[in-house]
Amino acid sequence: MGFFGNLFDKLKQGLQKTKEVFIAPFKRMAEALRNIDPENLEKLEEYLLGADFGPVVTQQLLDEMKLAYKKSLFKKGDDVINFVKGELRKRLASEGTDLRLARTGPTVILVCGVNGVGKTTSIAKLAAIFKKDGKKVVLGASDTFRAAAVDQLTIWSERLGVDIVKHKMGSDPAAVAFDAAEHAVRTNADFLIVDTAGRLQTKENLMKELTKIRSVLTKKIPDAPHEVIMVLDATTGQNAISQAEHFLGAVQVTGIFLAKLDGTAKGGAIFSIKERLKIPVKFVGTGETPDDIAKFNADEFVEALFAE
Repeated sequence: MGFFGNLFDKLKQGLQKTKEVFIAPFKRMAEALRNIDPENLEKLEEYLLGADFGPVVTQQLLDEMKLAYKKSLFKKGDDVINFVKGELRKRLASEGTDLRLARTGPTVILVCGVNGVGKTTSIAKLAAIFKKDGKKVVLGASDTFRAAAVDQLTIWSERLGVDIVKHKMGSDPAAVAFDAAEHAVRTNADFLIVDTAGRLQTKENLMKELTKIRSVLTKKIPDAPHEVIMVLDATTGQNAISQAEHFLGAVQVTGIFLAKLDGTAKGGAIFSIKERLKIPVKFVGTGETPDDIAKFNADEFVEALFAE
């Protein structure tokens, strides 16, 4: 896809604090790690947990390093660094990181996530990058439970110059989604991005609402939604996983948008998210402006993490 430029520098900047708490000290001790001993492993464990890699991924990395050491793979410090980089790439590599596009008609992206994760801003970033590529975008404001959500999406639609379909506060979210789909088809839009509620009283209510929205979208546009993107907040680290699990039973998520990756020390959480949820990370948000978005690439992410 041609929507995304090379945002390697923005990734480097967004991962700066993760570099400080893990990469920098790890590089300093890489030479000593050629000879695995309990004290060095304990330090490395501390660095990994400090960068929010989580206990499972941390233990896996330590075990793999012990195994590599037994195989005499570590001749110099660079061998240790390259080994860890390779292990991290393997953990992030995934099929299905490309955006799934509709065969005909508008591509429908359903966006979910708990309140406060940066969902509205992430929608704006997707809309902006598509618009910049010359695509026609329609927004559907189906989070009718929060006036602020509709207001924020309306402001973004005006700034970006894209259409928005909305109803009054408390309206049926599925009805908004249906009207948005109808508008997208009628105006020959390339993309329809539908916002959804971040919180309902129970998981059962959430499931019911999201199922209704999916159903009406499919009636109007074949195979819709083509993507269900869940927005997670990088600054919450391991808590992002429990956020995600709130939605997994309610909707079939196809990809993750990791928002607020703009200086957090918790960049390692992306490895735990991938390990636990088995869902590809498709996008990362690297700042506050609409242009601060990167299409996720495992190789580029790891290189940016280790880059000077």
